[in-house]
Amino acid sequence: MTRTARLHADGLTRCPWPGDDPLYVAYHDTEWGVPEYDDRALFEKLILDGFQAGLSWITILRKRDNFRRAFDDFEPSKIARYSEKKVHALMNDAGIVRNRAKIEGTVNSAKSYLRIMEDGAGFSKFLWDFVDGQPKINQFKTTASVPASTPLSTRISKELGSRGFKFVGPTIVYAFMEATGMVNDHLVTCHCHETCSKLKRKPRLTTR
Repeated sequence: MTRTARLHADGLTRCPWPGDDPLYVAYHDTEWGVPEYDDRALFEKLILDGFQAGLSWITILRKRDNFRRAFDDFEPSKIARYSEKKVHALMNDAGIVRNRAKIEGTVNSAKSYLRIMEDGAGFSKFLWDFVDGQPKINQFKTTASVPASTPLSTRISKELGSRGFKFVGPTIVYAFMEATGMVNDHLVTCHCHETCSKLKRKPRLTTR
């Protein structure tokens, strides 16, 4: 069913997908679609989107603090050194999604992240160069118009995969692009569309 933005009790019109869940609404209003340029934060979001595969995002969002605790605040240099003993401990952590392939994939992705950080200007620049450093502002009126993937997300997916990242298919990558503001997919009638559109700017990219 085609879904348009809806008016909430607080007088704001939003994309329909967060419903009335306070946590989801807060995420929609303050994070989703806001351009993210921090290397580590981008790594965290990519990993969490990978864990979302086959699940709903709200499931991951409710477990995000547990994920941060379990994965050392998503510090790639620590994750890259995880032993089999650590993987086993994570598989027994009820606070996260216990999927061995995704956990082991996170370790591989951390190693790939570190190689990108060593070889160039950073993970952020690597990703944002695909969109010339600026968010793509879409003008969708209904959720039915929003794609699940695009030729660009497919290209980024292939590049990440070739560098050793796991769980980075085109659909996961497009969800990541939406979440990190590489594309602004707030519906045009959503109050966040204009706010996020104004955040178009050249970032000061980190190089740590």
